[in-house]
This record gives sequence, structure tokens and C-alpha cells, in this order.
Amino acid sequence: MSEEKEQTGAAPKRMSLKKSSSSNAAMQGTKKVQVEVRKKKIIVDPKARKAQLEAEALEKKAAEEQAAKEEQERKAKEAAEKAAAKAAAEKQQKAPEEKSAAKAEVKVAATKVAVKPKSAPAPHKEKEEDKATAELRKAQEEQQKRKSEEEAKRLAEQARKLAEENEARWAAEEAARASDDDDDDSLTSQYVREAEARQEREAENRGRHRDRSGTDRRGSNKRFEEAEQQNNRRQKGGKAGKGVKGAAKLNQQHGFNRPAAPVTRDVEIGETITVADLAAKMAVKATEVIKCLMKLGEMVTINQVLDQSTAQVVAEEMGHKVILRKENEIEEQLLRERGGSISEATMRAPVVTIMGHVDHGKTSLLDYIRKSKVAVGEAGGITQRIGAYHVETRNNGITFLDTPGHAAFTAMRARGAQCTDIVVLVVAADDGVMPQTLEAIQHAQAAKVPMIVAINKMDKPGADPQRVINELMQHSVIPESMGGENQFVEVSAKTGMGVDELLEAITLQAEVLELKAVHDGMAEGVTIESRLDKGRGPVATVLVRSGTLHKGDTILCGLQYGRVRAMRNEKGQELNEAGPSIPVEVFGLSGVPSAGDEVTAVSDEKKAREVALFRQGKFRELKIAKQKSAQLASMFKESNASELKVVLKADTQGSVEAISDALLKLGNEEVQVKIIGSGVGGITANDATLAAADSAVIIGFNVRADGPARQVIDSESVDLHYYSVIYDLIDDVKKAMSGLLKKEVRENFIGYAEVRDVFRHPKYGAIAGCMVVEGVVKRSAPIRVLRDNTVIFEGELDSLRRFKDDVSEVKQNNECGICVKNYQDVRVGDRIEVFEKVEVARTLD
Repeated sequence: MSEEKEQTGAAPKRMSLKKSSSSNAAMQGTKKVQVEVRKKKIIVDPKARKAQLEAEALEKKAAEEQAAKEEQERKAKEAAEKAAAKAAAEKQQKAPEEKSAAKAEVKVAATKVAVKPKSAPAPHKEKEEDKATAELRKAQEEQQKRKSEEEAKRLAEQARKLAEENEARWAAEEAARASDDDDDDSLTSQYVREAEARQEREAENRGRHRDRSGTDRRGSNKRFEEAEQQNNRRQKGGKAGKGVKGAAKLNQQHGFNRPAAPVTRDVEIGETITVADLAAKMAVKATEVIKCLMKLGEMVTINQVLDQSTAQVVAEEMGHKVILRKENEIEEQLLRERGGSISEATMRAPVVTIMGHVDHGKTSLLDYIRKSKVAVGEAGGITQRIGAYHVETRNNGITFLDTPGHAAFTAMRARGAQCTDIVVLVVAADDGVMPQTLEAIQHAQAAKVPMIVAINKMDKPGADPQRVINELMQHSVIPESMGGENQFVEVSAKTGMGVDELLEAITLQAEVLELKAVHDGMAEGVTIESRLDKGRGPVATVLVRSGTLHKGDTILCGLQYGRVRAMRNEKGQELNEAGPSIPVEVFGLSGVPSAGDEVTAVSDEKKAREVALFRQGKFRELKIAKQKSAQLASMFKESNASELKVVLKADTQGSVEAISDALLKLGNEEVQVKIIGSGVGGITANDATLAAADSAVIIGFNVRADGPARQVIDSESVDLHYYSVIYDLIDDVKKAMSGLLKKEVRENFIGYAEVRDVFRHPKYGAIAGCMVVEGVVKRSAPIRVLRDNTVIFEGELDSLRRFKDDVSEVKQNNECGICVKNYQDVRVGDRIEVFEKVEVARTLD
């Protein structure tokens, strides 16, 4: 501390909040003292803080217990005093009444004595009356005292019970408060403690600013209390608006609030969940979830997908309750609500699939059975879609599925074999076993269904059924006459020979199989074929397997759902219901389903919609995953193959599948077909725009382009092709792909020239004197220089002369002078080979 010159009346300098500052303050006398003020640095130790809080809590609890005990004693004392005062008051109140009663009795006695003056006085009677009055008064006093004591005891008991209840309640509240403090202390992070220290420093600084006039903080607190009391008086006096405004202004100071205790939530977790979604369900930041996973040894990002077990561990680690959900839980619940049982099953009609090679007479045989002419109206005379027909017979009837025989319709044949009970293999007697015949056998054996062989075209002169039997036996199809399990029937679709025997064989096989199904209950089936009708929307051909499908039922069909608005059979007749083994066309779906999708009737349309949307989302995710994997594979695989981009539209879903598979099989290492868009229905403007943007070819199979699509096609000059027969479509695509192939370059030999002598020219260098020994030598053609049958140079001619004249070619057995361009090492005996390059177009065959 240093002394300065003596200055009286000087005001002290203002104190600052810097790290170190000095101030002069006037003291008594003439001596000046320099005061150094340093900012207090608050360091909060979490353990010391916690110990301090625990000590304060214990002190507070002891003080509250002492206060509660004193309050209980005070209340009991007050209750006893009140009871005694009440008893004394009642006694004083009843004393005048008793005196007046005694006086009245005395008067009555005197009146009786006055009425009978003749009778002599009886002193002993008066004494008895006084004694009775005293006893009565004494009994009344004892009764009153007893009542007062009972009332005092009751009040004391009530006070004791109240004190015990208050003490128990205060103890519970104190315990809860202590546990909350412990939780807060344990959950208080370093950042919270720093914020508390910062708040305390700011409060201290504000206090210093207010105290610079010499007053301490108690004065400021007193002013604050006075201002608050003044505001309260204003509010009571009617100036509520100003009081509220003043109170709001005084309470505008922001105070730090400690974070609340963590909330335990019920977290529903599906089979997969992203880190961001898991954090949102737990109401925490995604960084907290990532931090927890890092502690568990998992390095993840915010968009990474977690499996169910990992997400469960993380949620439980963070103190939440986990509820595991299956993603298809609604679907399973919806399917569990279906009715029907095995005990209700009854006999049903068999489902028979007609399979075989193309042009072996499958549709013609079915037309004869149905007495119709379907084959006449088919494009190219071949079946290109799967058809379902029901034929009534003497028993329950038979349902036939007609499958295509072309090689491109493998998926349709496989789908027909999976939906059927019996397979009828049609083989032409004059043609024998063909590739699609073998494929049909493989599908039937894979589906494990019995097979009946119909040897067709027996009316032709060259029919040889024994040859067919021998060829089929080579592929494990043994007739019953030779100890096998397959029935062989010789038929003719043209004359009708053997058709009845074929139907009897089918009926016999169905009886052996004992085909049964539930007739009463919700329907279940499979989609045979689907298409997009211009006037009716999506149409699906459904084969009912069990139950009964009614008009108005809600059905779930693969990725689509809807309510059955109408049902028709193969003849176009309206139906109100369809039982097992009955094929119908269903209208009212939300979209075109895929062929082969399961059809299920459900009771709740809302749940059906949820299941359909869930399936669409899964299908979209699977599609995106396949695209990503294909892109990743293409990144590491260099391919210079040309692509023929195609937008394919067809009339049915089965045709789209068959044509897509056939086109994708046409490619090789150099050229490939890329289908950038496909669908069922007519060609729309969106299809034309897509084709124009990617320079693709539009192929329409049994469909046409609408008006807006034709305008886009004409304006953008898009290549559009219509087809009704799959042969023509595949042939044209082959030709287009052949045009994308690089032409093959071939070398054709023209002639040889033998070097006889070499001359040196100052301008041209070495000039070879040659004799054309074979063919012709052309100046414009490339050449090779051979020495000992080894190529030592390849290039072109600089000049070709015959005598002194420049010529374009020299024929055989003529001499000439040849100057090779950029080559001077020509020697005697070398041979000059002349050739030309020819480009040859290639094909895919």
C-alpha cells in the first residue's frame, strides 16, 4: 500500500471489473489508501458442491423436523387451552340459569306455604329439598366437566393425528426433494456447472454496479422489495395494468434453469431403423445416439440403418423402454382375421394346365372342348397370353389354363404349372418331342403335379404315336401300360377323336387326388394375368383357390388393393360371386398387379391399404438397392458395349415379362438391350417424352399411342414400332442390334511383286525394280515388305512407275519401279505384298 499527496474532498475513482484495477477512497483524516480490487475467480468442484448440498439438505431436514415438533406441541397446547376455556365459559353461562331455577323453586314453595296457613311449618322438609337441589346441581356440574374433558381429549387426538400426518408428508417431500437433488447433481454436466459459475459472476458484477454509491446489496434488495410492494398496492388500488407492466419489467431478468430429469419413453423399433429416426423417437440429438454407439464399438453416421437388436441395445442403454415391432405386423394381423378351416373343406373342380410346344394344337384342342374358336382370333395363329376357362362336365366341371408355347413365355408356363392340379402335355404325333415340350416336362416335375400326355394330330397321315412314346420315355415320362404313372391319350383337335377319353382321364386323376377346398369363408386365390383396360382401368384375371369371392369384397393383390366393383367370367357374363377353382376377371383395383401375385380377401379396407403401401415401399427399396448395386458393379467394370434403349408397352403383364426376358437375352459383349421403361396399357405422352430424352425406341405390343403421345412422337421424331406377333418383334430388334455392332475389317490379298534390283535416286532414294509375279499392284493400296517370309515393314507406296510413266496399277508378269514411302532398306530378293481392307457387316446369329 502506497501513500500519496494529501487531497481533501477528492472523489474516488470508479471501480472497474478488469483483472486488476486500483481505486482511491477517502478515509478519516488526511491519509489516502489505495485499494486493489481483483475479480474473484470461482472454481466449482463437483464433489465439494455435492457434499455441500448434502450437508445443507441434512441441516434443512433437521430444522424442519424441529419446527414440525414444536408446531405439534404448540397445537396440542392451544387445543387444551381452548377446551378448558370453553368448559369455563359454559359453566359461567349455566350458573345464572341454575340460580334462577333455585329462586323459582323457593318461590313456589313459599306460595304453597301461603296457600296453607293453617298447616304447621315443616323445617325438615325444607332441608330435604335443599339437599336434593344441591345433589342435582352437583350431578349437572360433574356431567358438564366430563363432557369438557372428553372434548379436550378429542381435540388433542385430532391435533396429534394431524401432526403425525404432516410429519409423514414432510418426510416424504424431503426424501423426494433429496432424490431430485441427487439426480440433478449426478446429471449436471461440466457445461451446466460452468453456466452456474458464469451466472454467479454476472450476479456479483451487477451487485457491484449497484453498490458503487456506497450502499451494499442489502439496500438494493430492500429497494426491490419496496418496488414490489408498491406494485402490489397499485394493483389493489385499481391500476392493474401498470402494476403488471412494472412486475413484468422487474422479472425480465433471465435466470439459468437446471435441466430437468430425463424422461423415460416407450420406443417402438421395427426390424430396421435409421440413427436419425431412433434419436427422434427418444427425443434426443442424433449425436448422443452416435456417441453411445461409439462407446459400444460401432462407427455409424446419422443416415445409417441399424438392425433391431442394435437399436434395442442403444435405447436400453439410454434408459428407455423398448417395444419391438415387426414391419409386417399389420399384414400378419390382417391375415389372422381370415376365417375358414380344414373341417369345412368340400370337393372342388380340378385346375388343368395345357402345356406343350408351339403349334402343337393346344388352343385348338381346348377350343374343341369349349366349343369355341379362340385360336382363329389369335395373332399369327399362336397363343401369346395365358387364358383361364371353366368347362362344365358331368361332375364338378374342369378349369383349364392355356399357356403359350413360344420359347419367350417360360415364366408364363412356370406360373401355370404352379397354379395347377393336373398338367396335360400336348405333343404333335407328326412332330414329336420339341424343346418347349421338354421345358413343360421340367416345369411339371418341379411343381410335383401329375401329368397326362395328349398325343394330338392323330388325323394326319404322318402321325406316329409310338415315336412320341419312345421319345418321352427318354425323359422319365412312362405310360401306365408299361408300368409308369402317366396316362397317354390319342386325340385329334380337328375331328374330336379321343376328347371324351381325355376328359375321363382328367376326372379320374382328380378323384384320385381328392381335391378339396373351403367354400364358405373369405376368398383366397392367385393372379393369372393382368392388364390395363382403357375404359375399366386395371383388370386382373384371378383364379379362386378357396373361399368365395363376392362382389364388393375388399381384396389385397400383391402391391395393389381395392374393392371388387365387378366380376366377369371368360364369356363376359357378370357374376356376383365366384367359388373355388373358378377364374374371373376382377375390376376395381388400385393398379395393375403382377402376374402370379397372391389374392386375399380381407375385412378392413384401411388395413389393406396400409399393407399395400408397406409392400410398395419394400418393393421400391429393393429396386433402389438393385440399381445401386448395379451402378457400383459398373463402376469397377469397364464396358464399351453399345446399348439399344427400349421403351416397352404391352397389353398384359405376362407379355411384358416375356418380351423383356427375350430382349435381354439377345445381347452379347458388344451390344445390349436396355429397357428404360415398361408397363401395361397404351403408349402415353410420358412414355414418348422418356424415349425422346434417352434416344430410345418405343415398342408397342398389341397397344397403340394416344393423341398427346403421337404429337410428342412427331415433334421429337421418336422411332415407334407396333407389333402383334412376338416373332416379328424379336427379329426386328435383332436387326437393330446388328446395326450397332462394329463392322468386321477383313484383308483381301491383291498381288505380289518381287524385287529384282535396287537403284538409288537423289530425290526418291531407294527405288526397287520389281516383277509382278501374282495378282496386281495398286498404288493406292497398303503394302507389306516381306524378307524371308517375315514382315519387316508395313506402309504405303510413294510412287509406282512403268518405264518413265506414273501408273495407278501394274498387272501380273510386268516390270515396274516401286518407291516405298518412309522406307529405304529395300534389298534384292524382298517381296512386296499388296492388299486392301474390306469392312463386313456382322449379325447376332
